[in-house]
Amino acid sequence: MESETRVLRAAGGFGRARRLLAAASWLPCVALGLALGSEPLLTALPAHHCRPDPALLPPALRGLRGSALLDASVPRLGPARAPSPCLLLRYPESASRARPNGTRPCTRGWHYALPAAGLLRSPVTQWNLVCEDGWKVPLEQTSHLLGWLLGCVLLGAGCDWFGRRAVFVASLVLATGLGASEALAASFPALLALRLLHGGALAGFSLALYVARLELCDPPHRLVFSVAAGLFSVLGTLLLPGLALLAQDWRLLQGLSALVTGLLLLFWGFPSLFPESPCWLLATGQPARARKILWHFAEAGGVDPEHSSEEESSLAMGNAPARRREVWVLEKGEKGQPLIYAPSYSRSHRTGHAGCREPPAPVPLRPGAAADLCRLEKWTHPGLQLICGGIRASFLRSLTPSEPAFYQPYFLGAGLEVVATVFLLLTGDRWGRRPVLLLGTLVVGLASLMLLAGTQYLPEWTMLSLSVLGLLASQAVSALSSLFAAEIFPTVIRGAGLGLVLGAGFLGQAAAPLAALQARSGFFLHHIVFASFTILALLCVLLLPESRGRGLPVSLQDADRLCRSPLRGGRPGADHLPLLPSSARPAGRQWGQDG
Repeated sequence: MESETRVLRAAGGFGRARRLLAAASWLPCVALGLALGSEPLLTALPAHHCRPDPALLPPALRGLRGSALLDASVPRLGPARAPSPCLLLRYPESASRARPNGTRPCTRGWHYALPAAGLLRSPVTQWNLVCEDGWKVPLEQTSHLLGWLLGCVLLGAGCDWFGRRAVFVASLVLATGLGASEALAASFPALLALRLLHGGALAGFSLALYVARLELCDPPHRLVFSVAAGLFSVLGTLLLPGLALLAQDWRLLQGLSALVTGLLLLFWGFPSLFPESPCWLLATGQPARARKILWHFAEAGGVDPEHSSEEESSLAMGNAPARRREVWVLEKGEKGQPLIYAPSYSRSHRTGHAGCREPPAPVPLRPGAAADLCRLEKWTHPGLQLICGGIRASFLRSLTPSEPAFYQPYFLGAGLEVVATVFLLLTGDRWGRRPVLLLGTLVVGLASLMLLAGTQYLPEWTMLSLSVLGLLASQAVSALSSLFAAEIFPTVIRGAGLGLVLGAGFLGQAAAPLAALQARSGFFLHHIVFASFTILALLCVLLLPESRGRGLPVSLQDADRLCRSPLRGGRPGADHLPLLPSSARPAGRQWGQDG
């Protein structure tokens, strides 16, 4: 971790080149916003009713036209006397002029109130995904979210095996082809499969971009460049309804989205705009490739590594003496067990200087030690993402108890995401990651519990305020938890770890369409379960290590040295909470805190 910091410092630090690359990585987030916003738009359910069938009417009523034919054919429901969406009136067959004696299903399709969410034609209207086939809409939503989940898990591991850039480019190619194929889907089953695969490709694209951007930034700028990317995602979400009004057909809209992804491939597919992460190259023992990228950073930033200190210059140029290189070497011991050669740090590291000694003897890792790494983070952050993704639907339902129009929850969610992003930018570096995460989790828990307990007693304005506050806090916790987890997982498993965390969030979001299959009757139990999990998550957040201002851990031992800092002052050395069991660490060894 310390050697990586000195290498990047020798290459110009977080200079002009790295700043421009980090800022340029914001623009692809617009395409991600378009993709994330398309799901509620494509599955928006327009108002509808059965088309009248004059052949089913008595002979005396078959000559009716317009509203009179509609009144004679379709039953009216509720005080508003709205036409029934799924039923026609049934008349006795023998009588020539009689009153209806029952209802029957639609026989000639449906009439839709268009445009729906700006579209004159959508998958819902093209394949009549209403009434008996209405279950297919939550199935498609669940399938798309499942694609994101699988993409996060599988391609997140691919980021660690093949590199950030390889997964990014491959995911862009797949997302472009699958997006274009969606626009040409000939049937609903074909669309279902393509949405599943398209979600997985977009997840790999998003995850590789997030990890590469994070590893490009130094500690003081990680929060700003990582969280602010969410503003560009919101921009894409806000642009999508306008594109829908222009396109008016879902196939054309999907084609435009695929075109935007293809344009990203033309520009961000070049190594100059999206180079491989030097952190990953150094962590995986590829100094030659890392040297080329670091040398480019130095030249673009107007820094000559030869004018740096001798150690930093040699590290940046790749010709450091073997005994001075602090590279993690993985070998096999006599009994086939993994051995890790790790650099040691003297206590002077607390003052900002690393005291490097000869590499110590290899530290044998017991079987399963890697799986025990960051076990708190391995469960706490996925749990927070699961809770925030799942409980968000409950807050939205509390805001709009009846079936809402498309634009109200759509723009409300986008606006609150902007507010949550600004809040994190103002507090994340000032207060630290863990206090802000604890505050957000507490607000989510209190808001959900008060909504459950006071549904029949609280005034309407209080219910609305609690719903908005809970929705805002859940979005802030979700964004900060992703950053927090990425800062704690070591470079060698950062993609897989963050993929697991983000995948849990999409799993939580999938709970809402599954509850919709039961005609919203399962939302109360859905709310109770996630509210209970939120209270349990509060206890786990207290045990998390603080990552603000610390370098990114490179290896498993680097992550093990992260210590939990107290919430209120105190001596940092007295609050040590190792993330690996004591049996996995060398006896009598003292580790300094990383700043």
